[in-house]
Amino acid sequence: MSILVVGSVALDTVKTPFGKRKEALGGSAVYFSTSAIFFSPVSIVAVIGEDFPKKYIDFLQKKGMDLRGLEVRKGKTFRWEGEYDWDFSNPRTLSTELNVFSDFNPDIPAEYRDINHVFLANIDPEIQMAVLKQMKKPRLIACDTMNYWIENKRKALLKLLKNVQIFLLNESEARELTGESNLVKASRSILKMGPSRLIIKKGEHGCLLFSDKSIFSIPAFLMESIYDPTGAGDTFAGGMMGYLASCRKVNETNLRKAIVYGSVIATFTVEKFSLERLGRISRDDITKRVKEFKKLTVY
Repeated sequence: MSILVVGSVALDTVKTPFGKRKEALGGSAVYFSTSAIFFSPVSIVAVIGEDFPKKYIDFLQKKGMDLRGLEVRKGKTFRWEGEYDWDFSNPRTLSTELNVFSDFNPDIPAEYRDINHVFLANIDPEIQMAVLKQMKKPRLIACDTMNYWIENKRKALLKLLKNVQIFLLNESEARELTGESNLVKASRSILKMGPSRLIIKKGEHGCLLFSDKSIFSIPAFLMESIYDPTGAGDTFAGGMMGYLASCRKVNETNLRKAIVYGSVIATFTVEKFSLERLGRISRDDITKRVKEFKKLTVY
């Protein structure tokens, strides 16, 4: 089954201890789609400016993404510039230029409105809710968020959470949303807000999956080299949603497998800048690394 992703397509300038890339392909919808496409067809709804490089459009088309929902507006494309230190945990934002993304108000194409799997990337929760109102009856809805929306659009975010099945956020965001320092207590609080599944991303320490009946924890895959962690979270979400869309049922077993696949695919993203590594891997590369991951976790 296909997936609809609504998010950003951007030009990223990133500096890490291992180098720098200027105006490289980025954005939540791009990383998500490049990951999810290994398992399921993906339709992108986003906005770009007239300055968006044709080579990046060609890349997305060659990957097989449906770009009929990618709107081109007069003006400049969304740009982000950031810098990472050696621990890679918290990038320092040097510049954010929203440009055409500043008034992004997606009009979902008619041919997309009956898509069964919807991922709402990290954008204003009011926009995320507006997208859902345009959809017919999605089988599965997942969303991401960030601390800015928790702090400035809390009411809208809480309204949204009543309408999604899977909610993704990191551990600091979970604590901020609930006021709970303990992640188990925080998860119980969030599940009461509406979603039936909660995924807390812990970066180099793996991730946690919570439901009202179970807790599932996986470690991070041990990496020898990390060049740029930008987009790793969106890559994880894409792998997870892509795998789930390929399954007949969204049950506990398939959710756990989906998280493993998402985590493993995200490791390819961090090995190079932008899509330099993720954009070149094959399904065989993923399968091989999943097997390596199992060796690390099975005794």
